[in-house]
Amino acid sequence: MDYSKKAVYFFCTDYERDEVAPRVLDYLKNNYPLKLSNMKFDNRDIYNYVDENNNLFTYVETDKVLSYDYNKYIPLLNKLFLDYDVAGVVNWHGGEKAPDKILTVHSTGDVIEGIYAPSNPLYLRNLMVSMEKNREKNHLDDFKVMTEGTHWTGTIRGGNVNLIDKYQVPLFDIEIGSTLDSWSNEIAIKTLATSLQDVFSDESPVKTLLCVGGMHFEETFSNIIIDKDYKISVGHVLPNQWLVQGEYDKYEKYDLLKKCVNSINGNIDGIVIHDNLKSAYKNQIKKLAQELNVPTFKH
Repeated sequence: MDYSKKAVYFFCTDYERDEVAPRVLDYLKNNYPLKLSNMKFDNRDIYNYVDENNNLFTYVETDKVLSYDYNKYIPLLNKLFLDYDVAGVVNWHGGEKAPDKILTVHSTGDVIEGIYAPSNPLYLRNLMVSMEKNREKNHLDDFKVMTEGTHWTGTIRGGNVNLIDKYQVPLFDIEIGSTLDSWSNEIAIKTLATSLQDVFSDESPVKTLLCVGGMHFEETFSNIIIDKDYKISVGHVLPNQWLVQGEYDKYEKYDLLKKCVNSINGNIDGIVIHDNLKSAYKNQIKKLAQELNVPTFKH
């Protein structure tokens, strides 16, 4: 059957590994007319839902968070879901200094190694705008909708970063953070779950920025995306710390910046440079902007 667009989302259903995904999937099962597929994903169930615009949404159960075992999952992704328009891993956000009470969407890559999965800025924006709309509608007043630095959660699990770009469908992490109170917050679960179906809600063009420097969470980047008065999104966010570790100030690392841009769906319209970035890094970015004939902006 021909569909308008196709999205696939992955849910680790083991509460020992993920406190968010099974709750979100349960909400979807209880509130949407999902149909059990006759296909399996690593012997786990797959569910489908078709909306009124003939968009297909596929919800896939996994034993582990998808990024924790790319060795096993990448061949399956390429076998079953290569013709999809976007993919998402629904999971939990955590970390020693991670902000709490957040709904977050981020692109996938390893900045230090310069390996980037495809990113679709329009779909990232659609998800975040929907999250913000539903956050307000559901009176989830103490939560924020944010993006964050481009990363791959498999890195901290010792995963092979060279597998990151071996699935050539735009892939986002879609998370709730960063404590059990937030992970189990029923309104946050509802807000995230209902937003997943809006990934194709707006197909009009968006201005795309590459954001370079700053912290892992830069509220300015997030706020411009969810502001309905502007059609602006980001392709990737490269925080200062990882640029330094990846030695992006060196001439021979310039090609990593080009790889980053090439992984973004469509052309970028500008580059935002954090003002605290050291001049050697800024020079590399300005060279890239000149080559691409796009403006740079100071943050």
